[in-house]
Amino acid sequence: MSRGPIFVAGLERSGTSLMFALLASHPNIAMTRRTNMWTYFYNQYGDLSQPDNFERCLSMMMRYKRLVKLQPDPNRIRREFRQGEATYARLFALLEEHYAERLGKPRWGDKSLNTERYADPIFEAYPDARILHMMRDPRDRYASVIKRWKYRRGGIGAGTAMWLSSAKLAQRHQRRYPDRYKIVRYETLAFQPEKTLRELCAFVNEAYSPAMLSMQGAKDFRDEGGNSSYGQRKPGVISTKSIGRYSQVLTKREIAFFQSYAGQEMLNFDYQPEPIQLKFSERLLFTCTDQPLNLARLVGWRILNALGNLKGRPLPSYRIVSEASST
Repeated sequence: MSRGPIFVAGLERSGTSLMFALLASHPNIAMTRRTNMWTYFYNQYGDLSQPDNFERCLSMMMRYKRLVKLQPDPNRIRREFRQGEATYARLFALLEEHYAERLGKPRWGDKSLNTERYADPIFEAYPDARILHMMRDPRDRYASVIKRWKYRRGGIGAGTAMWLSSAKLAQRHQRRYPDRYKIVRYETLAFQPEKTLRELCAFVNEAYSPAMLSMQGAKDFRDEGGNSSYGQRKPGVISTKSIGRYSQVLTKREIAFFQSYAGQEMLNFDYQPEPIQLKFSERLLFTCTDQPLNLARLVGWRILNALGNLKGRPLPSYRIVSEASST
């Protein structure tokens, strides 16, 4: 029976952290969170069979704040890396395996945003891997972003482009890897947690464990009441109160833009557009201002995303500890 690594993919505010907490509470699964190794390190340092390239990559990994928390042993990583194939995927796996070993769990997994961008090389490197792609109503997802961060990051145009990109990758990967890639609707998980988890456990070849619903394997997430944008919740509670809240956060014109440009993809995930009645002045603003501005932002995001896919995405400086602190 296949028990490769488990990856949680999807956009921010889509339920990826909730899925992380549930999986991390399984007795057999050690989950890391927000490592973003595929985003920030994959193919960024050249051929790792060259010692200088490997050392540059490992050195930066050891200074990356989110990996520092995992307390990696660089000397052990060096020693074991030399004993096998010199690939990025193997380097990432060593770090994950060591973390799982410290937790006393036989299987590892990772929750990092936008992992769907790397599904092809992940499955090439780990043929037995499973990817769970979290999807959420794009209107609720964007409303959660606004509530969480207190401003409209990139505008509704960028928000639409992000969701469409993730949605299309989800459908493409599920068609290409039907036995290894699964789309999980946040709403389904929230309304039917045990049923959904039983199905997911079967998909990843693990027995269902009631301990998953306790979320004890992710105590910080659990005890803080999750990371809801709508206020703190009771520890360990999976709430449905945020579902459909977009109508209280977004303007009618923002909802209209989402439904105009993502409506067909929304239907593919069973997210139903709602009737929007705009006054004449609102329709005028929507046509003359909202559409051209947000379409420009949508196209701009796609261009920046394409460039990132080609050139890579550098590790932000604020996520790097100083060399003095890392020694």
